[in-house]
Amino acid sequence: MEKYDLCVIGAGPSGYAAAMRAVDFGKKVLLIEKGELGGAGVTNGALSSKTWWELARNVDALYRHKSRYNLSTPEINFNELKDQVAAAVQERKDMLFSHLQKLHGGNGAQAKPVTFIRGRAYLKSPHQVEITTGSKVLTIETAYIVLATGSRPRKLPGIPIDEHIIMTSDGIANLKEFPKSMVILGAGVIGCEFATIFSSMKCTKVNLIDKGDRILPFEDEDVVKVIEQNMEAHDILIHRNARMVRMEIVDGEVEYELAYTDGRKEVFHVEKALVSVGRVPNYENLGLEEVGVEMDNRGIIDDDTQTSVPNIYAVGDITADIALVNVGELEGRYAVERIFGTPARKLVYENISTIMFLNPEVAGVGLNEIQARQKGIDYKLARVDYQVIPRAIAQRNTQGFVKMLVTNDEAMKIIGLRVVGEHASSAMQAIALLISMDKGIEEIAECVHPHPSIPEGIQECVRLFLGKSTFKPYALNDLLHLKAHNGNGQQ
Repeated sequence: MEKYDLCVIGAGPSGYAAAMRAVDFGKKVLLIEKGELGGAGVTNGALSSKTWWELARNVDALYRHKSRYNLSTPEINFNELKDQVAAAVQERKDMLFSHLQKLHGGNGAQAKPVTFIRGRAYLKSPHQVEITTGSKVLTIETAYIVLATGSRPRKLPGIPIDEHIIMTSDGIANLKEFPKSMVILGAGVIGCEFATIFSSMKCTKVNLIDKGDRILPFEDEDVVKVIEQNMEAHDILIHRNARMVRMEIVDGEVEYELAYTDGRKEVFHVEKALVSVGRVPNYENLGLEEVGVEMDNRGIIDDDTQTSVPNIYAVGDITADIALVNVGELEGRYAVERIFGTPARKLVYENISTIMFLNPEVAGVGLNEIQARQKGIDYKLARVDYQVIPRAIAQRNTQGFVKMLVTNDEAMKIIGLRVVGEHASSAMQAIALLISMDKGIEEIAECVHPHPSIPEGIQECVRLFLGKSTFKPYALNDLLHLKAHNGNGQQ
């Protein structure tokens, strides 16, 4: 029976990161994947959807600027765009596989540090894993196990999802052309991203079902206002305060009925439907219950990545933590550092940078206003409109703003940042670092920023807090804002 120091089950972003970190410790590693190398994060998740977003952004720009360059209305070639997405996915898969092959074929002390097997894993015991690959079954022994089997789109009972007419994000690859019309159930991040993608292609009339009175209910109202305005400018119909009564396939298309909070009911017909109501962890058929790994309906219960079985760890979407690629990679690396070493710092989530690929993009780190009020935090807010940022003016796109939150005291420690607009994510990491270091705004007050750049808006926010901004809010009160909130949300 082959023996390993570490067996990683799942070769998505978190599992791959865990395996590579174990290589740094000189350990003998087995990496198992039943599906595609790279997991959903590459095949039908972050990479593929963001490639679609980039292509849609290019199409949208062509339409916006066609008169400037005396261009006629462009014809959109669906197959060419789809091929580009497939090429991006394959490029990443090839790189990951080539990397594994070169590691496996190393010489001397580096010989075979990682063995990759495509197959299904099942835990026979906390230290034995059975692998089924084709018609063969083999069992290996391992000192430690990292579970990184990811997640899949959530399906709702009563909706006949066939991944062709009514789809989840997994079914996007099955499209043969852009549908003339589509309804998206779910107004969270993924639903809004796909609404942005399809509407920007100018081929699909998009309807978006929102059970509340606005999309992205976890995000601040000023952020949502910009996104909703752009959605409606792109002819997206937002069904607000709507509950789906039924969704059916009728004559090869989709019929759905909505009930509104005011008592109305309406029936709609579209070509396709996309169900985007979250994801569920992949922890079935792994033998976890038999070996004593504790779970609930949100995922594996873990304590700082360690499960209820001491030598078994869980990372990425299979846990109840934040389901993001960068978080999964962080957890994978951290788990291995706990197993074979001592992490330099505790795993924290307060300074995780995020980006929503909407129109325009939205990037953030730390708390937003909703979260700050929920926590009862006294805070100050500075907001700078893109219209005063030279880079945005040069791009001929001044829609957006930079908003920073700090503690309402002399220290003025940074607690959150939101940027809406072009290049929104360009300065997140500096602020994430300051948040993790529990630092105040003095650290960046006089830092020389590149010019022209969007991060200059962050610098102007800081100068607003310090009372030495270039532009004075009382002179440009529609473009710059400075205010304070106490813990109950009063100004």
